[in-house]
Amino acid sequence: MSMAVPNTKSIATFVPSATHMPGTRIGKALGLKSMETPSLMQAVQSGLSWNAVRKFLDITGISQQDLAKYLTIPERTFARRREAGAFDRRESEQLLRLAEISQAALELFDGDTAATRTWLTSPVRGLGNAHPIDFAQSEFGAREVRDLIGRLADGVFS
Repeated sequence: MSMAVPNTKSIATFVPSATHMPGTRIGKALGLKSMETPSLMQAVQSGLSWNAVRKFLDITGISQQDLAKYLTIPERTFARRREAGAFDRRESEQLLRLAEISQAALELFDGDTAATRTWLTSPVRGLGNAHPIDFAQSEFGAREVRDLIGRLADGVFS
């Protein structure tokens, strides 16, 4: 009699621990006071302030020009947002997504910002040699990056 062998292959998914909820990572990267999901949603609706953008730039070491490129904002529009003091809703949502990915990668690299920045901007085998920061420009791509970070954190070769 043949016994069926259960399929042991599975795809690891990124599930943050209770102490590292996604809002906590995002809030930390953007210097937000409240890190609960409803507050983050309100921040997106209102538009993230330039202070949040500045905090993100300080933490990640990404230049303003590169951030504009990653968020697909023309440099002149980016400069107008800086002058106005806030991003619009779409730009804020993109920045929140990028902040989440950046913070998860920063945790993966034990707080090493240089290693994190290098990883985010370099070809990664687990993403078909694409750059994680470029992949994160869409929600679907960001999910792939989050999953990859989760697999790497769990020691799964990717």
